[in-house]
Amino acid sequence: MENADVFLGLQDFLERMRQPSAADFVKSIKSFIVSFSNNAPDPERDSAAVQAFFANMEAAFRAHPLWAGCSEEELDSAGEGLEKYVMTKLFTRVFASLPDDVKLDEQLSEKMALVQQFVRPENLDIKPAFQNETSWLLAQKELQKINMYKAPRDKLVCILNCCKVINNLLLNASIASNENPPGADDFLPVLIYVTIKANPPQLHSNLLYIQRYRRQSRLVSEAAYFFTNMLSAEAFISNIDAKALSLEETEFEKNMEFARALLSGLSTDLDGLSSQINQLAGQDQREPTESRHHTLKEDHANRPKSSDGKSSSKDQSSISKVPSISELENRGATILLKEDQVSKVFSRVPIHVCSCW
Repeated sequence: MENADVFLGLQDFLERMRQPSAADFVKSIKSFIVSFSNNAPDPERDSAAVQAFFANMEAAFRAHPLWAGCSEEELDSAGEGLEKYVMTKLFTRVFASLPDDVKLDEQLSEKMALVQQFVRPENLDIKPAFQNETSWLLAQKELQKINMYKAPRDKLVCILNCCKVINNLLLNASIASNENPPGADDFLPVLIYVTIKANPPQLHSNLLYIQRYRRQSRLVSEAAYFFTNMLSAEAFISNIDAKALSLEETEFEKNMEFARALLSGLSTDLDGLSSQINQLAGQDQREPTESRHHTLKEDHANRPKSSDGKSSSKDQSSISKVPSISELENRGATILLKEDQVSKVFSRVPIHVCSCW
């Protein structure tokens, strides 16, 4: 369903809940919220309880005169309205409710903040024809909206919008360059790269929240495919290391050290530090992307070893310093405004209904 249709459906649901004949529904919903909130957090039990409650209530909707003669879309919207209302009320109780989840959020965010300082598309084997960092900003911004919302569906829409932007950009790039249509092997590396660059807040907890509290009967088809890819991206980033980025271990650690210095402010000369990173890379920033990719592969294949088995420091090849998101935005804003295709790939923002009964 389109967002406009969902919006109208949710409004209709809330109007029905205000009817006198819906009093029993309102009582059941509020009773569930109160009893649920009084229990200590237990994600597995909580998820099962919410899913069972949604299933029972939706079955009751179908049998109630308030929805007599309604279409499947209208009944589906009623279920969406129920999920939105209940989970908005329970959000602070169930989101990132365990210390372990909070810790994993922090670790994942820190890793992305470090890796985004030096990772390049080539490190994830993204084909040169599919590389478009300026347009990828659209996907990053969609993903960064995820903490603006409380309902599982709205958070999921942020992920779907991000994935659809990537998918459309890949498809357009393949057509323009006469490449084969992009597949999963082309899509996932770009999603990983975009996620690292976006560093969306509390990514781990957001994914768990969607898994646990999005109505399972609706997490299917395209939504399930893109969400599964996001789970894969999170797993990849959590375990990212030198091998995952096609780097030597010493090279990876060197870049991580430089990134830590940049983020912690320990360096007194950030410009000098950036120059060190660029010198290690041995690359001219103006060199075409395809040439940089070729040199990177050759460096890994032909790197000479010193007598103690370690790579010679003179021959180390590191990743060039990546422009920050703000730099890319400034450099690419004019281009984005002129692109005719932006409106076709930029999906709508999830719609919220603030009304309650």
